[in-house]
Amino acid sequence: MENNDIEKYINQGILYDFYGKLLTEHQQRIYEDVVFNDLSLSEIAENEGISRQGVSDLIKRCNKSLISYEEKLGLIKKFDETKSYVKEIQRIVKIYQDTKNEELISKIEELSFKILDV
Repeated sequence: MENNDIEKYINQGILYDFYGKLLTEHQQRIYEDVVFNDLSLSEIAENEGISRQGVSDLIKRCNKSLISYEEKLGLIKKFDETKSYVKEIQRIVKIYQDTKNEELISKIEELSFKILDV
């Protein structure tokens, strides 16, 4: 598997983690079979009683929907920003523990306000 394929599956998994529940149960089941269970389109088509092309089209529609949700809601972007701020707070806390530099407290406070604004 190439890096692009791996990256694609990782991105699909992340999008699904955030927005998968917005898909229908049928879409969720088939999407999970492709992305998480690594079933072929033929296997899924046989299991679901639909054509291979039908499975392919459904996956494409699901991907478009999941990407559209992120474009509109931006939850993954917000999550990543928050995670970045928390890591920075953790880094500053370690420095504070070593130095007891009170100025660092204001930086932590500033970052915490940024988290609240995300």
